Amino acid sequence: MTDSLQSNKNADPVIITGGAQRVGLATAIELQKKGYKVVITYRKYRPILDELESNGITIVHADFGNEQGIQRLTEELCSRFNSLRAIIHNASEWLPESHNQADESVMQRMINTHVMAPYLINQACGDMLIRHGEKYGYADIIHMSDYVAASGSKKHIAYAASKAALDNLTLSYASKLAPWVKVNSIAPALLMFNEDDDEQYREKAKKKSLLGNVPGASEGVNTIQYILESQYLTGKIIALDGGRHLSRAG
Repeated sequence: MTDSLQSNKNADPVIITGGAQRVGLATAIELQKKGYKVVITYRKYRPILDELESNGITIVHADFGNEQGIQRLTEELCSRFNSLRAIIHNASEWLPESHNQADESVMQRMINTHVMAPYLINQACGDMLIRHGEKYGYADIIHMSDYVAASGSKKHIAYAASKAALDNLTLSYASKLAPWVKVNSIAPALLMFNEDDDEQYREKAKKKSLLGNVPGASEGVNTIQYILESQYLTGKIIALDGGRHLSRAG
């Protein structure tokens, strides 16, 4: 592919929801370095946003806690852009149930963020992705899922259930939007620690996988780039778990 064609191909934006921290932030920075036009959404203001904006990344406020906030974002995207290179659904919240009791507000928040937002955005922006795919060969939707979507979670039941629903959206949209749009999930286990995680927790967490490490945001970024560059991958749930699914095998 010539440099000019690659440049034109990257002219349509990559949308990254929840792009102001952790894997989303690392992805936004790396893709911009690679020549992509990057647009990120954020829920809470962080000082890093000013730096990102000064470096040419477009920032858009969006709160997925309710359907109105999601609809406002879809309307803004449709008014700003005619076609899209990719949508990376990275926005996430990790809320536990309280005191072992059913908590409707937790479930609703998880569904809104991990299911309703990707669903409504994909529905509204599907044609924009197809337009890019028709011109350049393919566009992408990437759903950032989680290891617990397949295993379940005793402490984060609503979270795990919503991520499982997100994986199912991957299967539906891969069929619906083919052949112009590739749709895949990335389902990581623990990729990176929080700053306040103590050493005891860190050591215990490392032992959960066969490889015994916590690789950092770069592992997620590398997988996203692999999907964007692939011409033969769709409808897949890619596990980034260091062999965790085998760690209890005999």
